Amino acid sequence: MNKRDKFSGNIGFVLTAAGSAVGLGNIWRFPYLTAKYGGGLFLVFYILLVLSFGYTLMIAENAIGRKSGKGPLAAFAALNKRWGFIGVFATLVPMIILPYYNVIGGWVIKYAVTFLSGSHSNAAQDGFFEDMLASPTTQLMFQFIFSAVTTLVLLRGVQKGIEKFSTILMPLLVVLAIVVAIYSITLPGASVGLKYLFIPNIKHFSIQGILAALGQMFYSLSLAMGIMIAYGSYLPKDSDLEKNVSHIEIFDTGIAFLAALMIIPAVFAFSGGDESALSAGPGLMFKTLPKVFESMGMSTIIGSVFFVLVLLAALTSSISIMEAIVSSLCDKFGWKREYTTIGVGIGSFLLGIPPILGYSLWSGAVLGGMTILDMMDFITNSVLMPITALLTCIFIGYVVGVGVVHDEVMISSKFRRRKIFDIMIKYIAPLFITAILISSVLNSLGIIKL
Repeated sequence: MNKRDKFSGNIGFVLTAAGSAVGLGNIWRFPYLTAKYGGGLFLVFYILLVLSFGYTLMIAENAIGRKSGKGPLAAFAALNKRWGFIGVFATLVPMIILPYYNVIGGWVIKYAVTFLSGSHSNAAQDGFFEDMLASPTTQLMFQFIFSAVTTLVLLRGVQKGIEKFSTILMPLLVVLAIVVAIYSITLPGASVGLKYLFIPNIKHFSIQGILAALGQMFYSLSLAMGIMIAYGSYLPKDSDLEKNVSHIEIFDTGIAFLAALMIIPAVFAFSGGDESALSAGPGLMFKTLPKVFESMGMSTIIGSVFFVLVLLAALTSSISIMEAIVSSLCDKFGWKREYTTIGVGIGSFLLGIPPILGYSLWSGAVLGGMTILDMMDFITNSVLMPITALLTCIFIGYVVGVGVVHDEVMISSKFRRRKIFDIMIKYIAPLFITAILISSVLNSLGIIKL
Protein backbone atom coordinates (compact mmCIF):
# COMPACT_ATOMS: atom_id res chain seq x y z
CA MET A 1 0.00 0.00 0.00
CA ASN A 2 1.38 3.44 -0.95
CA LYS A 3 2.12 5.81 1.93
CA ARG A 4 0.06 8.92 1.22
CA ASP A 5 2.08 12.11 0.82
CA LYS A 6 0.89 15.41 2.30
CA PHE A 7 1.25 19.10 1.59
CA SER A 8 3.67 20.79 3.98
CA GLY A 9 1.11 23.46 4.90
CA ASN A 10 -1.54 25.93 3.77
CA ILE A 11 0.82 28.09 1.68
CA GLY A 12 2.06 25.12 -0.33
CA PHE A 13 -1.48 23.89 -0.93
CA VAL A 14 -2.82 27.31 -1.95
CA LEU A 15 0.03 27.97 -4.40
CA THR A 16 -0.28 24.47 -5.84
CA ALA A 17 -4.06 24.62 -6.20
CA ALA A 18 -3.83 28.15 -7.60
CA GLY A 19 -1.22 26.87 -10.05
CA SER A 20 -3.72 24.26 -11.17
CA ALA A 21 -6.39 26.90 -11.69
CA VAL A 22 -4.06 29.31 -13.50
CA GLY A 23 -3.52 27.88 -16.96
CA LEU A 24 -4.04 28.56 -20.65
CA GLY A 25 -7.71 29.26 -19.99
CA ASN A 26 -6.76 32.26 -17.83
CA ILE A 27 -4.13 33.60 -20.20
CA TRP A 28 -6.06 33.61 -23.47
CA ARG A 29 -9.63 32.42 -22.91
CA PHE A 30 -10.54 34.81 -20.10
CA PRO A 31 -9.48 37.96 -22.06
CA TYR A 32 -11.26 36.69 -25.17
CA LEU A 33 -14.55 36.01 -23.38
CA THR A 34 -14.29 39.24 -21.42
CA ALA A 35 -13.98 41.15 -24.67
CA LYS A 36 -16.70 39.18 -26.43
CA TYR A 37 -19.31 39.54 -23.69
CA GLY A 38 -19.05 43.17 -22.70
CA GLY A 39 -15.82 43.73 -20.77
CA GLY A 40 -16.74 45.24 -17.39
CA LEU A 41 -20.17 43.62 -17.26
CA PHE A 42 -18.64 40.19 -17.85
CA LEU A 43 -16.20 40.84 -15.00
CA VAL A 44 -19.07 41.59 -12.61
CA PHE A 45 -20.84 38.33 -13.48
CA TYR A 46 -17.60 36.38 -13.23
CA ILE A 47 -16.70 37.68 -9.76
CA LEU A 48 -20.20 37.01 -8.41
CA LEU A 49 -20.15 33.46 -9.75
CA VAL A 50 -16.66 32.75 -8.38
CA LEU A 51 -17.72 33.90 -4.91
CA SER A 52 -20.88 31.79 -4.90
CA PHE A 53 -20.89 28.92 -7.37
CA GLY A 54 -17.11 28.44 -7.56
CA TYR A 55 -16.70 28.61 -3.81
CA THR A 56 -19.41 25.98 -3.31
CA LEU A 57 -17.97 23.35 -5.64
CA MET A 58 -14.39 23.91 -4.50
CA ILE A 59 -15.32 23.53 -0.83
CA ALA A 60 -17.27 20.37 -1.68
CA GLU A 61 -14.44 18.79 -3.68
CA ASN A 62 -11.74 19.65 -1.13
CA ALA A 63 -13.92 18.25 1.66
CA ILE A 64 -14.60 15.02 -0.28
CA GLY A 65 -10.88 14.59 -0.90
CA ARG A 66 -9.75 15.26 2.66
CA LYS A 67 -12.50 13.19 4.30
CA SER A 68 -11.90 10.16 2.07
CA GLY A 69 -8.13 10.55 1.87
CA LYS A 70 -8.29 9.29 -1.72
CA GLY A 71 -8.12 10.46 -5.32
CA PRO A 72 -11.32 11.08 -7.31
CA LEU A 73 -11.69 7.54 -8.67
CA ALA A 74 -12.00 6.08 -5.15
CA ALA A 75 -13.18 9.10 -3.12
CA PHE A 76 -16.90 8.97 -3.93
CA ALA A 77 -17.07 5.22 -3.35
CA ALA A 78 -15.41 5.72 0.04
CA LEU A 79 -18.38 7.88 1.09
CA ASN A 80 -21.11 5.86 -0.66
CA LYS A 81 -20.30 2.71 -2.67
CA ARG A 82 -23.38 2.94 -4.90
CA TRP A 83 -22.33 6.39 -6.09
CA GLY A 84 -18.72 5.52 -6.80
CA PHE A 85 -19.42 5.87 -10.53
CA ILE A 86 -19.10 9.66 -10.18
CA GLY A 87 -15.38 9.08 -9.66
CA VAL A 88 -15.21 7.47 -13.10
CA PHE A 89 -16.55 10.66 -14.70
CA ALA A 90 -14.21 12.80 -12.59
CA THR A 91 -11.22 10.72 -13.71
CA LEU A 92 -12.18 10.51 -17.39
CA VAL A 93 -12.06 14.31 -17.65
CA PRO A 94 -8.33 14.71 -16.91
CA MET A 95 -7.55 11.55 -18.91
CA ILE A 96 -9.00 13.17 -22.03
CA ILE A 97 -7.74 16.69 -21.27
CA LEU A 98 -4.08 15.85 -20.57
CA PRO A 99 -3.14 14.56 -24.07
CA TYR A 100 -4.41 17.60 -25.95
CA TYR A 101 -3.26 19.98 -23.21
CA ASN A 102 0.25 18.61 -23.78
CA VAL A 103 -0.13 19.41 -27.47
CA ILE A 104 -1.06 23.04 -26.76
CA GLY A 105 1.77 23.20 -24.22
CA GLY A 106 4.08 22.12 -27.03
CA TRP A 107 2.84 25.03 -29.14
CA VAL A 108 3.72 27.41 -26.31
CA ILE A 109 7.25 25.95 -26.06
CA LYS A 110 7.66 26.44 -29.81
CA TYR A 111 6.72 30.12 -29.54
CA ALA A 112 8.85 30.63 -26.43
CA VAL A 113 11.89 29.11 -28.19
CA THR A 114 11.21 31.23 -31.29
CA PHE A 115 11.22 34.47 -29.28
CA LEU A 116 14.12 33.48 -27.03
CA SER A 117 16.23 32.70 -30.11
CA GLY A 118 15.58 36.17 -31.51
CA SER A 119 13.37 34.94 -34.36
CA HIS A 120 10.36 37.00 -33.30
CA SER A 121 9.84 38.35 -36.80
CA ASN A 122 9.13 34.79 -38.01
CA ALA A 123 6.41 34.32 -35.39
CA ALA A 124 4.74 37.54 -36.56
CA GLN A 125 4.53 36.34 -40.17
CA ASP A 126 1.20 35.22 -41.63
CA GLY A 127 1.11 31.44 -41.80
CA PHE A 128 3.63 30.75 -39.01
CA PHE A 129 1.00 29.19 -36.75
CA GLU A 130 -0.55 27.20 -39.61
CA ASP A 131 2.88 25.93 -40.73
CA MET A 132 3.56 24.70 -37.20
CA LEU A 133 0.23 22.84 -37.11
CA ALA A 134 0.94 21.26 -40.49
CA SER A 135 4.24 19.78 -39.23
CA PRO A 136 3.61 16.63 -37.16
CA THR A 137 7.34 16.28 -36.45
CA THR A 138 7.60 19.76 -34.92
CA GLN A 139 4.49 19.27 -32.81
CA LEU A 140 5.57 15.80 -31.63
CA MET A 141 8.98 17.07 -30.54
CA PHE A 142 7.66 19.95 -28.47
CA GLN A 143 4.75 17.90 -27.10
CA PHE A 144 7.29 15.32 -25.91
CA ILE A 145 9.32 17.99 -24.11
CA PHE A 146 6.21 19.37 -22.40
CA SER A 147 5.00 15.88 -21.40
CA ALA A 148 8.44 14.92 -20.11
CA VAL A 149 8.75 17.99 -17.86
CA THR A 150 5.31 17.36 -16.40
CA THR A 151 6.13 13.70 -15.74
CA LEU A 152 9.50 14.49 -14.12
CA VAL A 153 7.88 16.91 -11.67
CA LEU A 154 5.30 14.29 -10.62
CA LEU A 155 7.98 11.65 -10.14
CA ARG A 156 9.37 13.74 -7.28
CA GLY A 157 6.09 13.42 -5.37
CA VAL A 158 3.73 15.93 -3.77
CA GLN A 159 6.03 17.97 -1.50
CA LYS A 160 9.34 17.68 -3.35
CA GLY A 161 7.81 17.81 -6.81
CA ILE A 162 4.38 19.40 -7.24
CA GLU A 163 4.44 21.71 -4.21
CA LYS A 164 8.06 22.85 -4.63
CA PHE A 165 7.59 23.48 -8.34
CA SER A 166 4.43 25.53 -7.73
CA THR A 167 5.82 27.58 -4.82
CA ILE A 168 8.68 28.71 -7.07
CA LEU A 169 6.77 29.21 -10.30
CA MET A 170 3.59 30.89 -9.07
CA PRO A 171 5.28 33.97 -7.53
CA LEU A 172 7.48 34.19 -10.65
CA LEU A 173 4.40 33.99 -12.87
CA VAL A 174 2.73 36.81 -10.94
CA VAL A 175 5.81 39.04 -11.24
CA LEU A 176 6.08 38.44 -15.00
CA ALA A 177 2.35 39.04 -15.47
CA ILE A 178 2.56 42.37 -13.62
CA VAL A 179 5.53 43.47 -15.75
CA VAL A 180 3.77 42.71 -19.05
CA ALA A 181 0.46 44.19 -17.80
CA ILE A 182 2.14 47.48 -16.82
CA TYR A 183 3.78 47.67 -20.23
CA SER A 184 0.45 46.96 -21.94
CA ILE A 185 -1.63 49.57 -20.09
CA THR A 186 0.97 52.30 -20.71
CA LEU A 187 0.84 51.93 -24.50
CA PRO A 188 -0.64 54.84 -26.48
CA GLY A 189 -4.33 54.12 -27.05
CA ALA A 190 -4.51 51.49 -24.29
CA SER A 191 -6.92 53.65 -22.27
CA VAL A 192 -9.76 52.67 -24.60
CA GLY A 193 -9.15 49.04 -23.73
CA LEU A 194 -9.03 49.83 -20.01
CA LYS A 195 -12.35 51.64 -20.24
CA TYR A 196 -13.93 48.71 -22.06
CA LEU A 197 -12.47 46.28 -19.54
CA PHE A 198 -13.47 47.94 -16.28
CA ILE A 199 -16.59 50.02 -16.94
CA PRO A 200 -19.75 47.86 -17.07
CA ASN A 201 -22.18 48.73 -19.84
CA ILE A 202 -25.71 47.33 -19.46
CA LYS A 203 -26.21 47.29 -23.22
CA HIS A 204 -23.88 44.30 -23.34
CA PHE A 205 -26.11 42.21 -21.06
CA SER A 206 -27.12 38.77 -22.35
CA ILE A 207 -27.99 35.36 -20.96
CA GLN A 208 -25.21 33.96 -23.12
CA GLY A 209 -22.76 36.26 -21.34
CA ILE A 210 -23.77 34.89 -17.93
CA LEU A 211 -23.44 31.30 -19.16
CA ALA A 212 -20.05 32.13 -20.68
CA ALA A 213 -18.87 33.61 -17.35
CA LEU A 214 -20.11 30.50 -15.56
CA GLY A 215 -18.37 28.20 -18.03
CA GLN A 216 -15.10 30.13 -17.73
CA MET A 217 -15.25 30.06 -13.93
CA PHE A 218 -16.11 26.37 -14.09
CA TYR A 219 -12.79 25.10 -15.42
CA SER A 220 -10.68 28.15 -14.61
CA LEU A 221 -10.92 26.98 -10.98
CA SER A 222 -10.17 23.37 -12.01
CA LEU A 223 -13.59 22.16 -10.90
CA ALA A 224 -15.26 18.83 -11.85
CA MET A 225 -12.05 17.25 -13.12
CA GLY A 226 -10.91 15.50 -9.95
CA ILE A 227 -8.01 17.87 -9.29
CA MET A 228 -9.36 19.55 -6.16
CA ILE A 229 -10.44 16.17 -4.77
CA ALA A 230 -6.91 14.82 -5.30
CA TYR A 231 -5.29 17.88 -3.73
CA GLY A 232 -7.82 17.85 -0.88
CA SER A 233 -6.77 14.27 -0.10
CA TYR A 234 -3.23 15.51 0.60
CA LEU A 235 -4.41 18.13 3.11
CA PRO A 236 -3.82 17.61 6.85
CA LYS A 237 -6.89 17.85 9.09
CA ASP A 238 -5.75 21.11 10.69
CA SER A 239 -5.62 22.93 7.33
CA ASP A 240 -8.27 25.68 7.13
CA LEU A 241 -10.38 24.62 4.14
CA GLU A 242 -12.53 27.74 3.97
CA LYS A 243 -9.55 30.11 4.13
CA ASN A 244 -7.65 28.06 1.56
CA VAL A 245 -10.52 28.21 -0.93
CA SER A 246 -10.87 31.98 -0.45
CA HIS A 247 -7.15 32.44 -1.15
CA ILE A 248 -7.36 30.30 -4.30
CA GLU A 249 -10.33 32.36 -5.54
CA ILE A 250 -8.38 35.58 -5.05
CA PHE A 251 -5.22 34.22 -6.67
CA ASP A 252 -6.98 32.75 -9.69
CA THR A 253 -9.20 35.80 -10.31
CA GLY A 254 -6.22 38.12 -9.88
CA ILE A 255 -4.21 36.26 -12.53
CA ALA A 256 -7.21 36.29 -14.87
CA PHE A 257 -7.47 40.08 -14.49
CA LEU A 258 -3.73 40.43 -15.10
CA ALA A 259 -4.11 38.36 -18.27
CA ALA A 260 -6.89 40.68 -19.43
CA LEU A 261 -4.68 43.69 -18.64
CA MET A 262 -1.82 42.14 -20.62
CA ILE A 263 -3.83 41.43 -23.73
CA ILE A 264 -6.92 43.66 -24.14
CA PRO A 265 -5.32 47.14 -23.82
CA ALA A 266 -2.42 46.06 -26.09
CA VAL A 267 -4.72 44.75 -28.81
CA PHE A 268 -6.84 47.91 -28.60
CA ALA A 269 -3.69 50.02 -28.84
CA PHE A 270 -2.40 48.29 -31.95
CA SER A 271 -5.77 47.88 -33.68
CA GLY A 272 -6.76 51.53 -33.41
CA GLY A 273 -9.56 50.70 -30.97
CA ASP A 274 -11.14 48.03 -33.18
CA GLU A 275 -13.03 45.58 -30.91
CA SER A 276 -13.19 42.97 -33.69
CA ALA A 277 -9.45 42.40 -33.19
CA LEU A 278 -10.32 40.65 -29.93
CA SER A 279 -12.48 37.98 -31.54
CA ALA A 280 -9.63 35.71 -32.63
CA GLY A 281 -10.09 33.23 -29.77
CA PRO A 282 -6.96 31.07 -29.37
CA GLY A 283 -5.50 32.88 -32.37
CA LEU A 284 -5.37 36.00 -30.21
CA MET A 285 -2.33 34.56 -28.44
CA PHE A 286 -0.68 32.60 -31.23
CA LYS A 287 -1.43 34.90 -34.17
CA THR A 288 -2.31 38.40 -33.02
CA LEU A 289 0.06 38.92 -30.08
CA PRO A 290 3.28 38.10 -31.99
CA LYS A 291 2.31 40.88 -34.40
CA VAL A 292 1.72 43.18 -31.43
CA PHE A 293 5.13 42.32 -29.98
CA GLU A 294 6.78 42.85 -33.37
CA SER A 295 5.40 46.39 -33.41
CA MET A 296 7.01 47.15 -30.04
CA GLY A 297 10.55 48.08 -29.20
CA MET A 298 12.44 45.24 -27.48
CA SER A 299 10.05 42.73 -29.05
CA THR A 300 12.43 39.83 -28.35
CA ILE A 301 12.45 40.58 -24.62
CA ILE A 302 8.72 41.33 -24.29
CA GLY A 303 7.65 38.37 -26.40
CA SER A 304 10.02 36.01 -24.61
CA VAL A 305 8.77 37.10 -21.18
CA PHE A 306 5.15 36.68 -22.26
CA PHE A 307 5.49 33.18 -23.71
CA VAL A 308 7.67 31.99 -20.84
CA LEU A 309 4.87 33.23 -18.55
CA VAL A 310 2.28 31.31 -20.57
CA LEU A 311 4.51 28.22 -20.46
CA LEU A 312 4.75 28.40 -16.67
CA ALA A 313 0.97 28.70 -16.40
CA ALA A 314 0.50 25.75 -18.76
CA LEU A 315 2.93 23.57 -16.79
CA THR A 316 1.33 24.24 -13.40
CA SER A 317 -2.02 23.17 -14.86
CA SER A 318 -0.74 20.10 -16.69
CA ILE A 319 0.96 18.93 -13.49
CA SER A 320 -2.32 19.10 -11.57
CA ILE A 321 -4.26 17.39 -14.38
CA MET A 322 -1.77 14.53 -14.45
CA GLU A 323 -1.76 14.27 -10.63
CA ALA A 324 -5.53 13.75 -10.64
CA ILE A 325 -5.03 10.72 -12.90
CA VAL A 326 -2.02 9.29 -11.05
CA SER A 327 -3.56 9.63 -7.58
CA SER A 328 -6.80 8.01 -8.78
CA LEU A 329 -5.07 4.97 -10.28
CA CYS A 330 -2.75 4.52 -7.30
CA ASP A 331 -5.63 4.70 -4.79
CA LYS A 332 -7.97 2.47 -6.78
CA PHE A 333 -5.56 -0.28 -7.81
CA GLY A 334 -2.72 0.07 -5.29
CA TRP A 335 -0.13 0.64 -8.03
CA LYS A 336 3.28 2.13 -7.21
CA ARG A 337 3.33 5.87 -7.80
CA GLU A 338 6.58 5.92 -9.80
CA TYR A 339 5.48 3.29 -12.32
CA THR A 340 2.00 4.78 -12.58
CA THR A 341 3.41 8.24 -13.25
CA ILE A 342 5.68 6.96 -16.02
CA GLY A 343 2.82 4.95 -17.53
CA VAL A 344 0.45 7.93 -17.50
CA GLY A 345 3.20 10.12 -19.01
CA ILE A 346 3.79 7.69 -21.88
CA GLY A 347 0.05 7.15 -22.38
CA SER A 348 -0.76 10.87 -22.50
CA PHE A 349 2.03 11.43 -25.04
CA LEU A 350 0.74 8.65 -27.30
CA LEU A 351 -2.87 9.86 -26.99
CA GLY A 352 -1.64 13.31 -27.98
CA ILE A 353 -0.65 12.02 -31.42
CA PRO A 354 -4.21 11.91 -32.91
CA PRO A 355 -4.97 15.60 -32.19
CA ILE A 356 -1.59 16.49 -33.71
CA LEU A 357 -2.30 14.48 -36.86
CA GLY A 358 -5.76 16.09 -36.95
CA TYR A 359 -4.08 19.19 -38.38
CA SER A 360 -2.20 17.34 -41.13
CA LEU A 361 -2.47 13.66 -42.11
CA TRP A 362 -5.88 13.22 -40.46
CA SER A 363 -7.24 16.65 -41.31
CA GLY A 364 -10.31 15.04 -42.84
CA ALA A 365 -11.37 13.67 -39.44
CA VAL A 366 -13.76 16.52 -38.74
CA LEU A 367 -17.10 16.26 -36.94
CA GLY A 368 -19.46 19.23 -36.85
CA GLY A 369 -16.64 21.50 -37.98
CA MET A 370 -14.46 20.38 -35.04
CA THR A 371 -10.94 18.99 -35.36
CA ILE A 372 -9.86 16.05 -33.20
CA LEU A 373 -8.46 18.45 -30.59
CA ASP A 374 -11.67 20.51 -30.67
CA MET A 375 -13.74 17.36 -30.19
CA MET A 376 -11.68 16.29 -27.17
CA ASP A 377 -12.07 19.78 -25.70
CA PHE A 378 -15.83 19.77 -26.31
CA ILE A 379 -16.36 16.34 -24.75
CA THR A 380 -14.54 17.35 -21.57
CA ASN A 381 -15.42 21.02 -21.05
CA SER A 382 -18.96 21.03 -22.42
CA VAL A 383 -20.23 17.55 -21.57
CA LEU A 384 -18.28 15.55 -18.97
CA MET A 385 -17.39 18.42 -16.63
CA PRO A 386 -20.98 19.74 -16.30
CA ILE A 387 -22.23 16.17 -15.79
CA THR A 388 -19.60 15.53 -13.10
CA ALA A 389 -20.40 18.80 -11.34
CA LEU A 390 -24.14 18.10 -11.46
CA LEU A 391 -23.67 14.61 -10.02
CA THR A 392 -21.41 16.03 -7.30
CA CYS A 393 -24.13 18.51 -6.27
CA ILE A 394 -26.74 15.74 -6.14
CA PHE A 395 -24.34 13.51 -4.20
CA ILE A 396 -23.61 16.14 -1.53
CA GLY A 397 -27.06 17.73 -1.45
CA TYR A 398 -29.27 14.65 -1.45
CA VAL A 399 -27.27 11.42 -1.03
CA VAL A 400 -24.67 11.79 1.73
CA GLY A 401 -26.07 15.15 2.89
CA VAL A 402 -24.51 18.58 3.35
CA GLY A 403 -23.65 17.63 6.93
CA VAL A 404 -20.75 15.55 5.64
CA VAL A 405 -19.14 18.69 4.22
CA HIS A 406 -20.11 20.77 7.28
CA ASP A 407 -18.37 18.34 9.63
CA GLU A 408 -15.22 18.12 7.52
CA VAL A 409 -14.85 21.87 6.96
CA MET A 410 -15.58 22.74 10.58
CA ILE A 411 -12.72 20.57 11.81
CA SER A 412 -10.47 23.48 10.98
CA SER A 413 -12.78 26.35 9.88
CA LYS A 414 -15.75 28.32 11.17
CA PHE A 415 -17.50 27.84 7.78
CA ARG A 416 -18.94 31.36 7.69
CA ARG A 417 -20.54 30.84 4.27
CA ARG A 418 -22.27 27.62 5.28
CA LYS A 419 -25.80 28.87 4.45
CA ILE A 420 -24.68 30.05 1.02
CA PHE A 421 -23.04 26.67 0.46
CA ASP A 422 -26.24 24.76 1.35
CA ILE A 423 -28.47 26.84 -0.94
CA MET A 424 -26.00 26.72 -3.83
CA ILE A 425 -25.20 22.98 -3.67
CA LYS A 426 -28.83 21.88 -3.34
CA TYR A 427 -30.78 24.30 -5.52
CA ILE A 428 -28.98 27.00 -7.51
CA ALA A 429 -25.82 25.18 -8.71
CA PRO A 430 -27.70 22.21 -10.25
CA LEU A 431 -29.90 24.59 -12.27
CA PHE A 432 -26.93 26.59 -13.59
CA ILE A 433 -24.92 23.49 -14.40
CA THR A 434 -27.85 22.03 -16.32
CA ALA A 435 -28.13 25.31 -18.24
CA ILE A 436 -24.43 25.11 -19.17
CA LEU A 437 -24.77 21.51 -20.35
CA ILE A 438 -27.90 22.09 -22.45
CA SER A 439 -26.70 25.37 -23.96
CA SER A 440 -23.27 23.94 -24.82
CA VAL A 441 -24.75 20.93 -26.59
CA LEU A 442 -27.35 23.00 -28.46
CA ASN A 443 -24.65 25.47 -29.47
CA SER A 444 -22.43 22.70 -30.83
CA LEU A 445 -25.35 21.35 -32.86
CA GLY A 446 -26.00 24.81 -34.29
CA ILE A 447 -29.49 25.01 -32.79
CA ILE A 448 -28.55 28.13 -30.81
CA LYS A 449 -25.61 30.48 -31.18
CA LEU A 450 -23.72 31.56 -28.08
